Amino acid sequence: MESGHVTTPFGRRSMSLGMLASQMTAREIEPGASIDKWKLYRSLCEARPLLGITDRALSVLNALLSFYPHNELAEDNGLIVFPSNAQLSLRAHGMAEQTIRRHLAALIETGLLVRKDSANGKRYAHKGRGGEISEAFGFSLAPLLARAAEIESLAAEVVTDRLHLQRLRERLTVCRRDITKLIETAIDEGVDGDWQAMIAMLKSVLARLPRQPNASQVEDVLDELGLLRQEILNTLEMQIKVTKQSANAHQSERHIQNSNPDSISESEPGFETKLGAKVVENHDRHAEPVGEGRSDWARPHTVAETEPSLVGGIKAGPGLKSFPLGLVLQACPQIIDYGPAGAISSWRDLMKAAVVVRTMLGVSPSAFEEACSILGPENAATVVACILEKGGYVSSAGGYLRDLTRRAERDEFAIGPMLMALVRLNGPVARRAG
Repeated sequence: MESGHVTTPFGRRSMSLGMLASQMTAREIEPGASIDKWKLYRSLCEARPLLGITDRALSVLNALLSFYPHNELAEDNGLIVFPSNAQLSLRAHGMAEQTIRRHLAALIETGLLVRKDSANGKRYAHKGRGGEISEAFGFSLAPLLARAAEIESLAAEVVTDRLHLQRLRERLTVCRRDITKLIETAIDEGVDGDWQAMIAMLKSVLARLPRQPNASQVEDVLDELGLLRQEILNTLEMQIKVTKQSANAHQSERHIQNSNPDSISESEPGFETKLGAKVVENHDRHAEPVGEGRSDWARPHTVAETEPSLVGGIKAGPGLKSFPLGLVLQACPQIIDYGPAGAISSWRDLMKAAVVVRTMLGVSPSAFEEACSILGPENAATVVACILEKGGYVSSAGGYLRDLTRRAERDEFAIGPMLMALVRLNGPVARRAG
């Protein structure tokens, strides 16, 4: 466009400050500036959301660019195109002329085109004797060249934002998958926790996402789910640490047992009936007192005698006697951590701790109730404490407890050998700690 020259629209179309600003911008082209028109058009397509134009308006602009005879937009080549609406309709895949006029007005409004009208409003060009164009009336592409750097910058911003949103959505998908599978693992392994509440929280957070979320909305949801995932991981890590500690202790136990060729089999019949006298004979002078007065394990009484309110009339199974609480705690010191306030001072406390450990180990309520019915509540709690002490060497605590219960029902299992094996491992440590 000529320096200092302002064009006004033909007919009843009014002039606006925006049109004047576009014409002023079109005159700010750097000398010698040029750009590939199709490369610039691709940038326009990327920057469309920030420029506020529709895809149909871009189709009209594409048709206008196809009338520009050169690939490079440059002032030296002229920047005016002057096709008729009928020609534009053909290049715009048959778009109606009324629709074309509406989108042309939108392109002018957004400052991507400048209209240069002739005296009668027609689009044409004056040519010299050599055929070169001396003056043309139509649409000026000068704003595109003047704003090329801005358009490319906006396009890069849109691409960056789109990639950022894509990465956020990928992270959200991974986080949602992690939470779902970790909760499934926790439920399958019987890890204690309010997993149904966590599932409900996951669904609630995801429900807040709209169908087409922006980056900020995805980030907010991702932050919340990240905290939920971390909470689940912390719970599972604590379970793994407890299992590893139990496995390490049981590994030492196996080493001690294997070094003693005279060790007694857990299923040895008849040992149970003699264990009470043997405990008194071997431990009477070393027993640590449990509560007030004489040692709890210094005399061969049953739990029903010392804790009648705990047993509630239920007797131990056939052929099975309960053992002194002090002996059980010496053999299975890990159960103490699960007692009320981290201590066990009575059989009632041991039963409460056994319920907690039963849940943690994934033992079903039915398996524990069957054990209580066959073995007696105190012996069932003792067996659960032994299973906890064995740790990683018991692959399925529930199945192991059911198997021991059935063997006990057939008089093929005795708790004594299991306890004494653990006493040999943990007894000296317990006495030193006392």
